[in-house]
Amino acid sequence: MPFDSDVSTSPLVSLLHRKQTAYLNGKLKDVNLSSGLYPILIKVYKNSKISQEELASELHVNESTVTRNLDKLEKKGLIAKTPEKRKKIISVTPKGAEIAQKVMDFDARWDDKIKKNLTDSEFKDFQKLLIKICEELI
Repeated sequence: MPFDSDVSTSPLVSLLHRKQTAYLNGKLKDVNLSSGLYPILIKVYKNSKISQEELASELHVNESTVTRNLDKLEKKGLIAKTPEKRKKIISVTPKGAEIAQKVMDFDARWDDKIKKNLTDSEFKDFQKLLIKICEELI
């Protein structure tokens, strides 16, 4: 069903987010992760020994959200927290690394779904516009 040409961006952004969340949750079900935990695990995997503060900053979420999600990942045995001076340093466990490697390409697969109806140029423009909008909102 086509959208009206004068539709505001809010329902479109919301629909895109809901569809991506459903896609990720379906893919992550087998490894007992959710779309909320997934980006944190990947970021820790790619940046060993990162602090909670750095995670919050790089993911553009508040520290309490990161703390809650890190607690969940720790209970699942996927990350470890190590106190270091006034910070907690986060690293992945061997189990966490195994799962991170298994699920890292889910974002690329989602992008492939979006690319199906776009040219390479349109997709690059779409990415640039999203980045521009998000940077302005931060």
